[in-house]
Amino acid sequence: MKWLLAFLGLALCLLSRSTFSQTVIKTLPGFPGELPFYLEIGYVGVGELEDVQMFYYFIKSERSPKDDPLVLWITGGPGCSTLSAILYEIGPLTFNYENLSPSRPTLKVHEYSWTKVANIIFVDEPVGTGFSYANNWESYNWLTLHPEFLSNPLYIGGDSNGGFINPMVTLKVAEGNKAGLRPIMNLKGYLLGNPVTNLQSDKNSRVRFAYLKALISKELYESTDENCNGDFINVNESNDACIDDLKAVTMCLEKLDIANILEPNCLYSTPESTVDGTWDPSLVNRDPTLLPSPELPGIWCRVYNYMLSYTWANDRAVQEALHVRPGTIMKWVRCNESLSYKYNVREVIDYHKELLKRGYRALIYRLAGVVCRWPSCRIHHVIFFRRSLSYICNRQGRRTHSSRVQAQRMFRHD
Repeated sequence: MKWLLAFLGLALCLLSRSTFSQTVIKTLPGFPGELPFYLEIGYVGVGELEDVQMFYYFIKSERSPKDDPLVLWITGGPGCSTLSAILYEIGPLTFNYENLSPSRPTLKVHEYSWTKVANIIFVDEPVGTGFSYANNWESYNWLTLHPEFLSNPLYIGGDSNGGFINPMVTLKVAEGNKAGLRPIMNLKGYLLGNPVTNLQSDKNSRVRFAYLKALISKELYESTDENCNGDFINVNESNDACIDDLKAVTMCLEKLDIANILEPNCLYSTPESTVDGTWDPSLVNRDPTLLPSPELPGIWCRVYNYMLSYTWANDRAVQEALHVRPGTIMKWVRCNESLSYKYNVREVIDYHKELLKRGYRALIYRLAGVVCRWPSCRIHHVIFFRRSLSYICNRQGRRTHSSRVQAQRMFRHD
C-alpha cells in the first residue's frame, strides 16, 4: 500500500516540493494537424528520493476548463497503461478503424470523450505501467503548478481493478482535507466503471450470472449450486460432484469473451501475433456453430484493436513527441501482467459506505454484456451494492457514450 499513498500524495499535491517536468503537446504522429484540445504530459516522483517516476497525461476540458470538474483517472488491470483509457475508453482520441493500417495506425477525434465536459489527469500507475519507471529524478506538485484548478470540483475516477484503489484514494483525500493538509481540494465524489469491489463475491458470482444470462442450463446451475454449497471458489478437492459441475460450467463459457459475452474468446495479443499485418485465425478460441457471424468478414476479435496501441506507442517518433525519457523503458505494453501484487485489502465496501455517509457523490456504471469479471456488471452484485450502500447503480450503459452522459449529468450539478 506504500506506493498507493505515495502516488496519492504526489499526484494530488500532498507533498511540498515544487520541481517538476511537464510539456504541452500540440501534435502527435498519426493525427492530422494540431490537436484540437490541450494536452500536457510529464512525470511525478514517488518516495523520499523520488526514485519512482510516474508518467501522466493532463487534458483540459473542451467546454470550460476553469469551471468544469477536475478528474483523476485510475486505470485498472492491475498494471494497465492509462493510454488504454485515453485511446479505447474516455479520452479525446481513438484509432481510425475505417482506414486501418496495422503497421502505421492513424488517430481521429473521439466524439464521446469525457474531456468534452471535464479536465482529466491520466496517470500510469503503479511503477512498471505504461511509461512509468524507477530511477532517481525530480518530483513536482501538480496543483501548486496549476492553481487555476484548485477551486474546480474534484472527482476520482477509474475502472476495473481501479475499483479497489479508487475509493481508498478518495477517502484519503477526504481525510487530508479534514486534517487541513494543503492544498485543500474541492473533492465532490468519485466515479467507477465495472469495478472490482470484493475479490471473493466478485468471482463467486460468475456461475449465477452465467445462469441468469442463459449461458448454462437451470439444471446445471442448480446442481453446481447444491454440490458446491454456493461456494465456487474455495472448492474441496475431494468434492468430485462439485468439481465435475464446475468443469461443465467452464466448458459452456470457455469460448466466450469474458468481457463481452456476445463475442468469441481470443488471446490478448501483441503485434508479434501477426503475420504480415494479418491476424492469425488460430489465435481465436471459437466454435463457428456456436457463434455464427456472417456479417463479419473473416474472424474478428475486439482485442485485435489493441495491436494498434502497441505499434503506435512503441514508435520512436511517438515517444519523442510525448517526451518519454530515452532508455527508461524497454517496451511499452498496454497491460503489464508481470507486476507482482500482494492483496492486503480483500474488499472495499466499507470505504464506499464511509464516503457516502460523508455526503460524497458516487457514480457506479457498467457496460452491458460483461461476464462476471467486474462486480457492478452482475445483478447479484448490484443487489448487494443496493443493500449494502443504499445506493442504486446504473445497470444499462448501452454504449460508450452512455457513461459519458451519466458523468455529464453528475458534473452538471457542480
